[in-house]
Amino acid sequence: MRGADVEEAQHSSGLVSNFDVVRRGVVLEFASLTPTYQADRRLNALRHFSAAWFTRCVSPRILRAVNIPVSHRSPFALALSVIVVSADSGPTLRECVRRVLASPLQLELLLIDNASSDGIPPAIERAHVNDARLKVIYNHRNLGFGPAVNLAARQASGHALLVLNPDCLLGDDDLQRLLAVLDDRPKIGLVGAVVCDADGRPDPASWRRDPLLQRSLNSLLGRPGETVNLQQAIPEAVVEAEAVSGAAMLLPRALFQRLGGFDEGYFLHCEDLDLCRRVRDLGYKVLLAGDVRLLHGKGSSSHHRPVFVSRHKHRGMWRWFRQHDPAAHKPLVSAAVWLGIWAHFLLKIPGQLWRLLTAKAAGGGSRDARAERDAENE
Repeated sequence: MRGADVEEAQHSSGLVSNFDVVRRGVVLEFASLTPTYQADRRLNALRHFSAAWFTRCVSPRILRAVNIPVSHRSPFALALSVIVVSADSGPTLRECVRRVLASPLQLELLLIDNASSDGIPPAIERAHVNDARLKVIYNHRNLGFGPAVNLAARQASGHALLVLNPDCLLGDDDLQRLLAVLDDRPKIGLVGAVVCDADGRPDPASWRRDPLLQRSLNSLLGRPGETVNLQQAIPEAVVEAEAVSGAAMLLPRALFQRLGGFDEGYFLHCEDLDLCRRVRDLGYKVLLAGDVRLLHGKGSSSHHRPVFVSRHKHRGMWRWFRQHDPAAHKPLVSAAVWLGIWAHFLLKIPGQLWRLLTAKAAGGGSRDARAERDAENE
């Protein structure tokens, strides 16, 4: 800046008597102010410093002394990001979205669609076009469940993530109660809910153990000993678990990021078992909120694509066995497990195809057409 320009700037304001030009010629700063303005400025600076010092140094000590938890989050931060993955999920998806958005919590809902053809995700987006909390993400192909959740999680901003199935329906205060469990206990990595059928019967997968080989064989053959599912009623209380159902899983977003999200080697099924195992391997607890019970419809994708879903389920079983079961280190045992998994898959195909054909003959084939008409009429 030229000297003449500086001189002109010096006389352009009644408040300023002169300027110092910083050596690089870019930043200007006041050298002197009117006495009254200068005193006010110093007083305000002192007030800000005192408030900041009290908030950062004194307040937390007082709160800890009276056993009040200290939060370092901004009061304006989002409490929760809800992630729902759809893939021709049917009309239940509408009710799932409606119930999430009915919550009074500060949240966002990320609906990520894996190339559905039923027209429902775009219809939901149109119906909630004025609700900034809803974001719909469209994939041009079916990425799989875990990869889709990971993609949505990278765009999430909530303190916690809730991974929710599109056929899972929340009650009025379910979100608040799940978040309370996550916040009230130390070293909690993941919280699940009890998912129930239309008659209120809990799904045994809500509270289960790791599917180690011996447990799986006991479950399959009806042998005595530990099974994958716990052979007792699920208590209506918070209990520790080895694994919970992936239909509703709540965990801190920071921990999800630290874990690298879901293992994308799982396309569909068993990725929830893998995530629970990795949470525990880091030293965190997996809890089941036994008093939070959600209606779960057992997704429509498995109804009209049973063999596709079953193939990926068995593929997930094999991947989990290889990654987490010590028995996988024995070559002969590992070969027998591989043969058993894929033999089981092949034996299930005739029954799956028969049920699919029977459903279509009874009019079940019109389900997609009805869903599409509903989407257009919404």
